[in-house]
Amino acid sequence: MERVVFLVDMNAFFISCEQTRHPEISGKPAAVAGDPENRTGIILTANYEARKYGIKTTMTLKEAFKLCTDLIIIPPDHRFYGKKSREVMEIFSLYTPLIEQNSIDEAWLDMTGCEGIFGEPLETARNIMERIDRELGLWCSIGISENKFLAKMASEMKKPHGITEMWRKDIKEKMWPLPVNYIYGVGKSTTSKLQSMGIFTIMDLALCDSSYLFKKLGKMGTELSLKANGIDTSPVTPNSHSDMKSIGRSITLPQDVTDIDFAKTVLLELSDDVGMSARKHGKKGRTVQINIKYSDFKSSTRQTTVPATYLVKDIYSAGVKLLERNWNDKPIRLLGISLSGFDENSGSEQLSLFQMSDIGDEKNDNKTDQLENAIYNIRKKYGNSIIKPGALMNQDNKKK
Repeated sequence: MERVVFLVDMNAFFISCEQTRHPEISGKPAAVAGDPENRTGIILTANYEARKYGIKTTMTLKEAFKLCTDLIIIPPDHRFYGKKSREVMEIFSLYTPLIEQNSIDEAWLDMTGCEGIFGEPLETARNIMERIDRELGLWCSIGISENKFLAKMASEMKKPHGITEMWRKDIKEKMWPLPVNYIYGVGKSTTSKLQSMGIFTIMDLALCDSSYLFKKLGKMGTELSLKANGIDTSPVTPNSHSDMKSIGRSITLPQDVTDIDFAKTVLLELSDDVGMSARKHGKKGRTVQINIKYSDFKSSTRQTTVPATYLVKDIYSAGVKLLERNWNDKPIRLLGISLSGFDENSGSEQLSLFQMSDIGDEKNDNKTDQLENAIYNIRKKYGNSIIKPGALMNQDNKKK
């Protein structure tokens, strides 16, 4: 049986999410970006009306306003985008259990053998697209193929709101004429190397001797040769909670950060997401890890051991200590934090976070756990934005 794989890519996701609660921006150039009041930061996502002016992701706001003085800017709300992303994934789960989320706004779906239930792949893709539009007010593009790589490449060909089928038999016509930098995963540096080797199109790459590519580029050269020839054997791997090894959140910042207090604020938001997710899945972890990627793209990963916990305040406190000890003062481009080393025997029992003789501190920990549990239940019912993570830290500060 031939594999059938979809890649569903949500179009201009952040700003499209904003349009569902700000319908007044419909048909107007708008973008999600860092600091609208001070006109600083970079464009995270621009809608298609803004893109007509030449406005692109990662462009500074200063540059964007030169191109379009009427550009509407909305500050990012990653918690809201996460909520909408989960709603999209819930729709996918109605069609297949084999879902591999690649990022907040796209996922692979293994639809092999589903023709008898939902119809031919093209028909099923139309149904998914129309359902997302009808129920969530969001647009997507869908690529259909026999493997993950070709499905991803196909999804980029008709945007917005388009569906493309591209099987291996189609690649000479549809993919080979494209510039080599169109290959998923190939950036500026690799493009420059390939062009210095006389490789400018995907066809050039596909027909190039694989041993020569390996000699010049190592393992990456072999992988690129396979991709250019439409070969990808990687399975669609669902994200399973039962064998979850870690729970983490990271964010590419809208602008490089040099202020440690601002970085701590970002870390609090991320810690809040991690803690609430860990509580949801009943996972108490003993290892907190932070990941820092600097503006020069060099990375630093550090971790520490804590008593088993899913409390936001403990995850955040450990993360802050790691940040303070290990930040080398270079501008930060990406910041992430994760919880791992799960204590499988802890279940949902009340955990004393520190082995303290002071019963007052133990009571405070119990109160914090109760507070976070109450906040989790409120968010579960009314949504994430109803309570901000600062409430947790403010409550903690009142004890001091």
